[in-house]
Amino acid sequence: MPVSAWFIFTGIILVLLAIDLGLFHRKSHKVSFREALGWTVVWVILSCAFGGWVWSAHGQAKAVEFFTGYLIELSLSADNVFVFALVFNYFAVPQAYQHKVLFWGILSALVLRFIMIMAGAALIINFAWIIYVFAAFLIITAIKMLVSNDEEVHPENNPVVRWFKKAVPTTTNYEGDRFLVKRGGLWMATPLLVVLVCVEVSDVIFAVDSIPAIFAVTQDPFIVFTSNVCAILGLRSLYFVLAGVMNRFIYLKTGLALVLGFVGVKMLLSHTPYKIDSLLSLGVVALILAGSVVVSLWATRNNPPETETKSEQPLAG
Repeated sequence: MPVSAWFIFTGIILVLLAIDLGLFHRKSHKVSFREALGWTVVWVILSCAFGGWVWSAHGQAKAVEFFTGYLIELSLSADNVFVFALVFNYFAVPQAYQHKVLFWGILSALVLRFIMIMAGAALIINFAWIIYVFAAFLIITAIKMLVSNDEEVHPENNPVVRWFKKAVPTTTNYEGDRFLVKRGGLWMATPLLVVLVCVEVSDVIFAVDSIPAIFAVTQDPFIVFTSNVCAILGLRSLYFVLAGVMNRFIYLKTGLALVLGFVGVKMLLSHTPYKIDSLLSLGVVALILAGSVVVSLWATRNNPPETETKSEQPLAG
């Protein structure tokens, strides 16, 4: 892709983010289901429009790669939604401040993922055999997801969070939606900044799975990056849409494991006569994800809505 495409895409994204934060979310407020659903639809439409541009400018094959990568990234990001909910609940983050955390968390994630994607592309170009390492990693991850029991995540045990709270003076209580405050001439972090660190760490962990998975679909850095960005941008609003029904997606983890296993196999076969066509890959991934969602919703059709709980706020020290 020409360098101009990178600059134009990045410029459009920065403008959209500036409009989002500066116009629609200038003041912190609780995001309603209706507002979140509206923004989710907007991001999906914009992503599809971009995919349409890829089709018209660079052909069907590139467009199929983009949509497959977008779908894989969006589905794997669903796990992030569950972690966001757990982190917000554990740290008792007021609903009015959650959007700001996700905004800055995802903005930072875009930079980190760009670096990881460029590094991954460089490795594949210079060490072609690394693609088989990625494939093995994805298949092993898929098997672990299938056989492991659900384990609780404890944000306070994360070594990065523990280090941060020891190294950076932190206030006991939230200071509105501020990440930093000045106390006695000393700048101190607020618990909201601790939450942001948790969100960042979780995204890096999930990116280790999702980025190699998209390299199974395409090795074009531009398609990998743009599909990642489009999926991540819709993740904030998707969180607020799914916040009350997360307990119903009981088979989503199985579906994600099958997707990872499939793309791992696709990667292994990429340089053989049995190479899996990209259009077929898109259909298989869509079918697996749709099936896991439909079966989950059917199996939990009588479940009561998930009620929001707040844990104590163990933030001091």
